[in-house]
Amino acid sequence: MPRKKYIVTLTETERQHLEKLTQTGKTAAYVITHARILLKADTSQPDGGWCDADISAALDVGTATVERLRQQFVEEGFEACLSRKTRVYTRLLDGNQEAHLIAIACSNPPEGQSRWTLRLLSQRLVELGHVESVSHETVRQTLKKMNLSLGEKTAG
Repeated sequence: MPRKKYIVTLTETERQHLEKLTQTGKTAAYVITHARILLKADTSQPDGGWCDADISAALDVGTATVERLRQQFVEEGFEACLSRKTRVYTRLLDGNQEAHLIAIACSNPPEGQSRWTLRLLSQRLVELGHVESVSHETVRQTLKKMNLSLGEKTAG
């Protein structure tokens, strides 16, 4: 078996904290599962840590989960393993750009077109200089958020 790249070695305080988490049952299920995985993977135990396959079988999780948690422990630290990552999304269009998009969508379509398409709207935003570049998917999501449909007779 290949040697593990990410080795989990818990301090005594970390171990006590994890044991307390698993015994109280007052926390989220994923936190308890992560705590159990870390306790089983801990190499500072007298008998050493369990192998990933044994941990996954005992705790009914995938081996990939055990591997990812080991890696996260080594790279990001103890606290990162017990909390979910918060995703930060940056807005692609600000309020002013959204207002221009809606104004364009409510206006008459270009010559030779029966109605606005998402791609035409994104091209027009770029042509008018409101944005440097924007995808049709961003336009779709913005219009959906504004509850505006291009398929209706009156777009606004």
